[in-house]
Amino acid sequence: MDYQFKDIEQKWQQFWAENQTFKAEDNSTKPKYYVLDMFPYPSGAGLHVGHPLGYIASDIFARYKRLKGFNVLHPMGYDSFGLPAEQYAIQTGQHPALTTEANIATYRRQLDQIGFSFDWSREVRTSSPGYYKWTQWIFMQLFNAWYNKTVDKAEGIDKLIAHFEQNGSAGINAVSDEEVLTFSADEWKAMSHDEQQAELLKYRITYLRESTVNWCPALGTVLANDEVKDGFSERGGYPVEQKKMMQWSMRITAYAQRLLEGLDTIDWPEPLKEMQRNWIGKSTGASVRFPIDRSGHNAQLATDYIEVFTTRVDTIFGVTILVIAPEHELVSALTTPEQKGAIDAYIAQTKKKSELDRMADTKTVSGAFTGSYVLNPLNNEKVPIWIADYVLAGYGTGAVMAVPSGDQRDYLFAKHFDLPIVPIMDIQNIEIEADPTKDGLYINSDFINGLTYKEATAAVIAKLEELGLGKAKINFRMRDAIFGRQRYWGEPVPVYFKDGLPYLIDESDLPLVLPEVDKYLPTESGEPPLGRAKDWSYKKQESGVKSQESASYAYELSTMPGWAGSSWYWYRYMDANNDKEFASEAAVKYWKDVDLYIGGSEHATGHLLYSRFWNKFLKDIGVVFEEEPFKKLINQGMIQGRSNFVYRLIDDEGRGTNTFISHGLIKQYKTSPIHVDVNIVENEVLNLDKFKAWREDFKDAEFILENGKYICGVEVEKMSKSKFNVVNPDDIIERYGADTLRMYEMFLGPLEQSKPWNTNGIEGVFKFLRKFWRLFHNDQWAFSVSNAEPSKAELKSLHKIIRKVEEDIDRFSFNTSVSSFMIAVNELTDLKSNNKAILQDMVVILSPYAPHICEELWTLLGNAAGTLSYAAYPKFNPSYLVEDEFAYPISINGKTKMNLNISLSLAPAEIEAFVLVNADVQKYLDGKAPKKVIVVKGRIVNMVV
Repeated sequence: MDYQFKDIEQKWQQFWAENQTFKAEDNSTKPKYYVLDMFPYPSGAGLHVGHPLGYIASDIFARYKRLKGFNVLHPMGYDSFGLPAEQYAIQTGQHPALTTEANIATYRRQLDQIGFSFDWSREVRTSSPGYYKWTQWIFMQLFNAWYNKTVDKAEGIDKLIAHFEQNGSAGINAVSDEEVLTFSADEWKAMSHDEQQAELLKYRITYLRESTVNWCPALGTVLANDEVKDGFSERGGYPVEQKKMMQWSMRITAYAQRLLEGLDTIDWPEPLKEMQRNWIGKSTGASVRFPIDRSGHNAQLATDYIEVFTTRVDTIFGVTILVIAPEHELVSALTTPEQKGAIDAYIAQTKKKSELDRMADTKTVSGAFTGSYVLNPLNNEKVPIWIADYVLAGYGTGAVMAVPSGDQRDYLFAKHFDLPIVPIMDIQNIEIEADPTKDGLYINSDFINGLTYKEATAAVIAKLEELGLGKAKINFRMRDAIFGRQRYWGEPVPVYFKDGLPYLIDESDLPLVLPEVDKYLPTESGEPPLGRAKDWSYKKQESGVKSQESASYAYELSTMPGWAGSSWYWYRYMDANNDKEFASEAAVKYWKDVDLYIGGSEHATGHLLYSRFWNKFLKDIGVVFEEEPFKKLINQGMIQGRSNFVYRLIDDEGRGTNTFISHGLIKQYKTSPIHVDVNIVENEVLNLDKFKAWREDFKDAEFILENGKYICGVEVEKMSKSKFNVVNPDDIIERYGADTLRMYEMFLGPLEQSKPWNTNGIEGVFKFLRKFWRLFHNDQWAFSVSNAEPSKAELKSLHKIIRKVEEDIDRFSFNTSVSSFMIAVNELTDLKSNNKAILQDMVVILSPYAPHICEELWTLLGNAAGTLSYAAYPKFNPSYLVEDEFAYPISINGKTKMNLNISLSLAPAEIEAFVLVNADVQKYLDGKAPKKVIVVKGRIVNMVV
């Protein structure tokens, strides 16, 4: 029977599902190997051919590791909370859970038909209460913890309370808010309960604080920086403004140094690690306090100084401007009546920009003068205070000392507003060589004389410390992570409020399930959608209250951000059905961490950074045991769309006609390009009938052809619906099968590189699989293999591919394996090989790439009923690759007719005799005796007839 891929693939997909073929053992004598894909958000559009690229690669590796004797965990699930489902719910009124369920069903069908070896018994969905119960539990552990810098780890908040009770705040070395109280043990005990809770909130790893956020009024939610582009929401294109809101945050900054050091211990792409290093942004410098000039200033200020962090404290004598963020808490108090109009206008303008835009904008110079001044702490010179949007309130102190003579942006700012610029050469007689960071900077002043750059920096810091106006400091660019969204479709935060302070609900009350609401919009008073829930409050029996009635408290109305559920999900896969704990100690100790993680580089500073943070915290509290979650990470490239174009003829009046010009002729006409659906184009030739049926306005289209065909234009672009270049894997599988799709996606190019999708070459991969199937069948398509001893040539071909595929998979070079398979099958076809021993090993080697066809052939070869998924990978024998024979080209009258394997040990006369008795050679000679036989040893045999 010919290669019936549809029947074969359906049969084996059903077998794998019914028999849970890929269910991993929770413990095994085999070595463990954990292969993980970044799990998808199930969108309504389903998968296009670009999405499975990383999944196919990880599946090949997972299948290969099983053949190599590993107990492989290869799970899949869905990151199923998210804004798209909520927006659809707002538009249609359909609950996001229903939309998400339908989308997941589509994803599951598509994933199954590609033949992935996922352990579906461990499927997780972040929107399932059984899953987000444990996301809420982790939040509670973070709330009940503080970071002890002395031991460099998180500890329970009870330890901090015990220290306060015994010693007060003395000796505490914690990551905390800037403004914490100093108190004795007695003073702590004298505080009210509410006062104590308010102070503890300054230490908790997750805490409430007022933060500047990207607020999108149309969507009614806070957006992350990567969800905002040019001042508008990426989804929907709605205006976004900067707004101060009380938000949940997490002290990821407590882990900054550990996050930095951990990068040196993991096998990740260097560009990705560098992105994280830059995001963390460690810098060594000094904290400097600039006293506020109160002369003529009537405002009641909460502080006497503005603090800045600088890495170049040695340039302090060149400071001519102090720039603070427009949202800095002191702006209002510092603004004089004369400057209020300009300040207010500038703040309104700034609100329209996202923080990302403000950070990226290096060319625009803008700002406004507050009317107030600070004093340079070393020479008491007055320095004007300006606001500018390139300074962000959440970065550092929200203020920078501007040295126009030493910084390009400061220079442009000063030049634009005609502000003072003190040449570096004139600052206290400073002399700077070409590279000021070297020991070539000399400062001469009242307290510095002839010192090197490093010595001068130390001297300036010492002087600031003496004055109580500065100190040496290590700073990190990274900020604490905002942990809240004002939306419906996310994890409820397990918190209620009493007297304005947050408290955790009882752990026994988890999960706190999302309530029903009448609409998925904010309330009329501006509260998040959860404010619409009826009778949704926390009932708690207060201790000491005799009444049987419980008190009722308001829940937190924000939900968790999108990264909450994805920051720990790999642990849930280890023990996905455990309803007693987020994962058992035994499961976590056995699986430990992820050995191979494959996903997109776009998650470098979001998901991957937050996941590492949560992993380190979970290790600190003793529920996991590895410092880093992902040992090796590979970023797969993007499969780009191959767009096609038709060219509409433009008439003399500039109007589009219904005539279309073939691509090779467009230089002769005035035309306008139009994207056309790639699914009605094959090898750049447009199907004219399908084009006319594609759109109503094209039904009467006319065409100017070249050689009887309409040739489309081509361009490589991002795959998207708007460009009509989305290729659905369902269509490819229907036409060629899943094994062809799997191999072709690998064949397109190296895994890490982006490459365009091009269906022009897929036919070749399909023909290869059919040719492989053909090896096992005779001319009548009956299954037929031989039990004869393999020839040396067959063994050589087999062992070449054994070694090649092993090497390729181990270095994740999947595309070169596909080419090698094609060569091996061609060699075996030329050898007319149908040897069972050879072909059975070939089936095992090919099976990670094309599992369906190989499962079928494995069964046909007479192996016991079951699956080859746990067969042994063939062992490579280098002796079979020793060259002891040569495939001599056999020529008759100068024309090569065939190749014949002949031992290199034979003499020319023996070679001649060997050739002449060969049956195939005799057929070519047609009974004639050659007049002359020319033998060039190790090169050729030519016969003259």
